[in-house]
Amino acid sequence: MVTKAEKIGWSVDDMARNAAMDIPNGSYVNLGIGMPELVASHVPEGREVIYHTENGLLGMGPAPAEGQEDPELINAGKKHVTAIPGACYFHHADSFTMIRGNHIDFCVLGAFQVSEKGDLANWSTGAPGAIPAVGGAMDLVAGDIKIFVISRHTTKEGEPKIVKECTYPLTGRRVVDTIYTDLATIDVKEEGLFVRELAPGVTFDYVQERTEAKLHQYT
Repeated sequence: MVTKAEKIGWSVDDMARNAAMDIPNGSYVNLGIGMPELVASHVPEGREVIYHTENGLLGMGPAPAEGQEDPELINAGKKHVTAIPGACYFHHADSFTMIRGNHIDFCVLGAFQVSEKGDLANWSTGAPGAIPAVGGAMDLVAGDIKIFVISRHTTKEGEPKIVKECTYPLTGRRVVDTIYTDLATIDVKEEGLFVRELAPGVTFDYVQERTEAKLHQYT
């Protein structure tokens, strides 16, 4: 067992860039709070992605320059954003109608745990006194939306976050399609977890040692 998280592999920006590269041109995308928000800064040049935030904006742009913030223009994480030309605003309920009606193509979320079957736990650790972060994720994973997860491969204490079975309360069962960590990009398939790409200087065995679930290699 690893006793603490090691500084090796991709940076957070690298992880966000890896996820951004997998989002096709013309996609409608919802970004979760935290690391997933960085995906918006790494869309390849010439590719158009329309960002949706569940508090009522379609066409979310990057963060504004310092001093240019609009106090009424924020994302679901209460961070200042901008709006691209052609953006539209709508009621919170209409935003979730878009989600539940499968009008969003991709969602990028953070995670406490992901199981080998693609189960996701990202709203509570279940610990006594823990503050549960109930949000739109449960609606997002329930729809016909591709779910990407960006997460450190282990906790700060070195415990695996990719596990055989989630021990934290679930957000959804069999919902994750791809996991982007600081060590590897991992596809979730019916046959199990397949490592698609390794971070520079990282070996398959190194990743497996830090993963509770069994990993597979593409042939």
